[in-house]
Amino acid sequence: MKIDILTLFPEIFAPMQASILGRAQKEGKLTINAVNIRDYTEDKHLKCDDYPFGGGAGMVMTPQPIGSAIEALDPQHAARRIYLSPKGEVFRQQKVFQLLEYEHIILLCGHYEGVDQRVIDLFIDEEISIGDYILTGGELPAMVIADCIARYVDGVLNTSSLVQESFSENLLEYPQYTRPVEYRGLIVPEVLRGGNHAAIDKWRREQAEKITREKRPDLL
Repeated sequence: MKIDILTLFPEIFAPMQASILGRAQKEGKLTINAVNIRDYTEDKHLKCDDYPFGGGAGMVMTPQPIGSAIEALDPQHAARRIYLSPKGEVFRQQKVFQLLEYEHIILLCGHYEGVDQRVIDLFIDEEISIGDYILTGGELPAMVIADCIARYVDGVLNTSSLVQESFSENLLEYPQYTRPVEYRGLIVPEVLRGGNHAAIDKWRREQAEKITREKRPDLL
């Protein structure tokens, strides 16, 4: 899978070349490419924003650099083109599986007061939000979405790591423990130390249901 992220600040995405995602990219499992929108502007001063028609605070990203970048990256419109926006559909786990159907995804990061509406009308397939709050730009949401998708690309993670985790079967994940057995008076539950895998599976299921009822009853 290839994920292109259009941004005015590509340096923000350095962490996506580290850890699990960095290793997966070195192994050729996926590509995450931060594309500088300024590279596509026709303005001699590399300007990519301007004052909004009708007045108002802040600046708006102009359509030409974004449109040119998208057309250069995806001339046949084979990719799924997504604009990160608080007006979009709220991102949930099910959306991850929908996006995995695409070989190429383009994530557009707005900044300032957002992008010219004509960019959305002409070039964007859908808008996605990661929550009901406002950020300074779309860069962090793009990182969240790219990370979520990348985990499910073949070979990025051990398959067993994806089987029982939060939001699988609409349940939050059960508690996890490691060594030492006792830490500051708190002891790892005995059932996890007994080696009875049927009992362990039963305990984990019960804990997942209990935690979900307490923290996210809407999932049930």
